[in-house]
Amino acid sequence: MIALIRYVLATVLHTQRYLAPLLLFTGLMGVLTVNGSGPLPPAYASSAGALFVSSTWLTVALMSLDDPPQRAIVVITAGGRSLRVLLAVIATALLSCLVMMVFGLLFPLWTGDHVVTATDLLLGFEAQLTCALVGIAIGVLCSGQVFRRRGHALVTALTLVVVALFAKSVSPVNRLFTLMATTPEATRLLAPAGALLTISAVVLAVCTAATHFVAGRRD
Repeated sequence: MIALIRYVLATVLHTQRYLAPLLLFTGLMGVLTVNGSGPLPPAYASSAGALFVSSTWLTVALMSLDDPPQRAIVVITAGGRSLRVLLAVIATALLSCLVMMVFGLLFPLWTGDHVVTATDLLLGFEAQLTCALVGIAIGVLCSGQVFRRRGHALVTALTLVVVALFAKSVSPVNRLFTLMATTPEATRLLAPAGALLTISAVVLAVCTAATHFVAGRRD
């Protein structure tokens, strides 16, 4: 698995497909969190939202690194286990998101005027990880392994992102943002944020299983 993750990382660094999602993340962070003040939960909701959109784009890019012949070679090299290759891509996306999460936690503190506590930082971590998992789930499901045409994949991804952001009580992302926007005390948000984090992990597992099933039927 480590060798597969290193392969995916080397490929994405060589192709520079990480640049657009990374620039989108930093741009959204600059617009949404600069010169903020007051309680930290709303600021961390903004950084989590930026990571959600960026993680979706990044995962789609990672899933499309190899064309079908190259992907077949990678699967054979991995012992014929296509699920192992898929999990390596997901692990790479998650590792990349963890790096962005550090920036998402610290940047609002640097550019704004906030009183920070350990509870605030833990809440920010939970919020960003929740959004990253849902974003990765959408990116996996809207990849070329599921959709033959990129246009269909793009429309589906945009639709799911909009639904996750704005449809009330449909996704853990919207529920999380609602809680963080209306409850300024981080201590009251830790438990519900933890529950939403668990739900997001289940969403990722379901989308991974669905993608593996569809790709297996095609192969």
